[in-house]
This record gives sequence, C-alpha cells and structure tokens, in this order.
Amino acid sequence: MGPIQHFLGINIRHTKDGFFLSQSAYAKDLLEHAGMANYNPIATHVDTKLKASAADGKLIDDATTYRSITGALQYLTITRPDIAYAMQQVCLHMHAPRDMHQTMMKCILRYVKGTTSLGIQLRAAPSPTITAYSDTDWAGCLDMRCSALGFCVFLGNSLILWSSKRQTTVSRASVEAEYHAIANAVSECSWLRHLLGELLYKVPSVTVAFCDNISSVYMSRNPIHHRRTKHIELDIHFIWEKVAIGELHVPHVPSARQLADVFTKGLPSVLFFDFRDSLSVTAPDIETAGGGVM
Repeated sequence: MGPIQHFLGINIRHTKDGFFLSQSAYAKDLLEHAGMANYNPIATHVDTKLKASAADGKLIDDATTYRSITGALQYLTITRPDIAYAMQQVCLHMHAPRDMHQTMMKCILRYVKGTTSLGIQLRAAPSPTITAYSDTDWAGCLDMRCSALGFCVFLGNSLILWSSKRQTTVSRASVEAEYHAIANAVSECSWLRHLLGELLYKVPSVTVAFCDNISSVYMSRNPIHHRRTKHIELDIHFIWEKVAIGELHVPHVPSARQLADVFTKGLPSVLFFDFRDSLSVTAPDIETAGGGVM
C-alpha cells in the first residue's frame, strides 16, 4: 500500500527529520460545521486570569450542539497538545453548558482558525531517552477545589504522551497534588519503557521526570514520612522505588521552563508560544524526506 499518508483524519507527512502529523483538513471541516469558518482568528485560546465555574452564566438552549462540537474538538488534541488544557476546561461542563462555557469553546475555535496548519513533529532521536514534565494547579477548580493535573512525556526529542485533566480527589497540600502528578507521569513512563522493551527497543538511560516543586523533589529521594505526606504514602513508595533501583531521576526545573504548565493553566502569550514550540507543535517543514517541496 506504500508509505502511510492519511489515517483516521490525521495527515502524515514524511519529512527529512521524521514524521509530521496534522489534522488541518479536519480542523477546517470542524470550523465549517461550527459555523465559524469566517470568524476572525485570535492569538491564544484561553484567558490567563479567567476561570469558569459550573454556575457562571445562563444555561444555553442548544446543549447538544455544544457537546457535539466539544467532542469533535477533543479529537483534534491528538495532534494539538497546545489546546489540551482549554479542552479540559470546556469538557468539565458538558452536562450543563452555559453561555460562558460556550464563549470559551468559541475562543478555542477562533484560535484553531488561525493555526489550522499546525501539527506535531516527530523526530528521530540519536539515543533513546525518556523525559517527563509534570505540574499541577493546586485547588484550581472553582466548584470542587480539585487540582488540575498535567504532564508530557518525550521519547528523545519527540513528544509522544500528554495529559491534562482534573484530579478526582481534593489535595490538602500543594506538595500532595504535585506528587500525584509526578506519580501519574512516572507510571506512563514505566508503561512506555516496558512497551519498548517488548518491541526489543531497550532504553538504557534513566527516566528523567522534571518537577518545579522543591518539596516533591526532596521526597522522591527521602522516603521518610510525616503528617503532610501520609495521604500519598503509596505514591511516595512507588516513586522512591523507581529512584532506588536507578530507573528514575527527579530533578528540579525552574517554573519558566516547566513545559507541563501549558497543560494546567492559561499562560501569557510569549510564554505560551515558547512552550508550544518546545512541544514540537509547529507548521510543516518545507521539504519532505526526498527533498521535494510539499
């Protein structure tokens, strides 16, 4: 059948560095379906200060359309991790959407309108390494005071796993929320390491999980418990065991370089664009693997 080029709405281009995955045609069809193909685009998709609760605004008349478009947008996150946090926010209100939530959804669509050509670049790595970033927005949910959790995992220089969701329980301290985020990211890294091993692709280097919380970094190296950490004892043992056997390293990263921030909160434009580039969300390369023009 030849090299793969299109699969389930995802366009796959072979470039000189690897593969470029995009859903530009799907995004344009979605804008047409939503009746927003002629709307003016905006630079970013989420307000850095505004957070919506379940009671903000008035209930909309057509909740079915809201759910349909939101679900379609969620499929776009397969190649667009830059909209994952905004999608998590609008998906929280699928049961009873209000006009404010509809406005948030339209902001995402207007952002997509100006960035339909963007996709994710997968590059060949000279050496197999697994790197993760994890972060939380502690008690960020206005309704339940749950924390927003986000992480991303790189294989070499390619982003291959990411997540943005609300934690199911309320964390009594920020370090508890941060440690839950690390544990989730490390769990995905462990699964990936075992999967690659079954495919006879060994990863000899240690997994690196970056965190911007000093207390969490310290706890990953010292398994001593106290009253602040008794609620996350299982996560502590899970992380510490990985560190003890030499499979995991948890270093501190400055907040200005914490890529997982893009999955937990709205960011200023300059920082958002910087992190978007770091996640390999970009426009397609001009040249293909064969040197031809796309």
